[in-house]
Amino acid sequence: MANRCETLKPAPVLPPSPRGRGTEGEGKAASDSANLLTHPALWRGSELARSAVPGIPTGFSQLDAELPGGGWPLGNLTELLPSHEGIGELRILGPALANLTQSNKTSSGKHIVWVAPPYLPYAPALSAAGIDLKKVLIVKTRTPQETLWAAEQALRANACGAVLVWQPILSASGYVALRRLQIAAEGGGSLCFLFRPPEASKESSPAPLRLALSAANGGLAIHVLKRRGRPLSHPILLSALPMPPVRRPKRFESPNEQSNPFSFVDSGSSAAPRAGSVPARHAHT
Repeated sequence: MANRCETLKPAPVLPPSPRGRGTEGEGKAASDSANLLTHPALWRGSELARSAVPGIPTGFSQLDAELPGGGWPLGNLTELLPSHEGIGELRILGPALANLTQSNKTSSGKHIVWVAPPYLPYAPALSAAGIDLKKVLIVKTRTPQETLWAAEQALRANACGAVLVWQPILSASGYVALRRLQIAAEGGGSLCFLFRPPEASKESSPAPLRLALSAANGGLAIHVLKRRGRPLSHPILLSALPMPPVRRPKRFESPNEQSNPFSFVDSGSSAAPRAGSVPARHAHT
């Protein structure tokens, strides 16, 4: 068979790109990157994350300046890990809780749910802090499972301004339980505060904000363990706040609370004034 030789044709020459086309492409890419950085789920490592919804002001400007959104994050789980009970974990929440319960032109005030508090909240101190006692609901529970169930239901009801939960002990599936609280908070858009012992700081948590609290020079030192944004290496120091113009009877005071300007709780006496409460088991029916 005779060999056939084919003549190869030269490849077509493409016309040169219009002047500036490369620059336009680079500009579009830069614009797309800038748009991505405005998304609340993305942030630079050297900056605080942006929040799609502004936070509720804490009442402490130095603390607001270090929180994404400028305050307590709505629709998110916040963990508070005090070095011991009564150190001031409730006083730093006071301004925000008061703001939520107060009536205004657009709202009649929102309920604040306390789930399994270790002590009876001291009603006169709450009232002196501006918290409407009619908006305070205390839920008593018998087991950690009931505590988590009650907190999750309160968050999913979308009828509360804030849910405060005390859960010192979590099982091996604790992360899953906390994740459920975080999802419920996202769905309801409420504030959710979970009080845990300091040892819990060594455990992983889905909470976007985790704060450890300790005493410092008569005030409160807030250590930011986790937040959306750059790490904070130094504590936030809050000076001692003046006591509300009420005082519990001395027989109700514990040694840690006698001179504590941050205390909002009684040590468990039924004689103290109290807001409405309901056992979690009644909510099942």
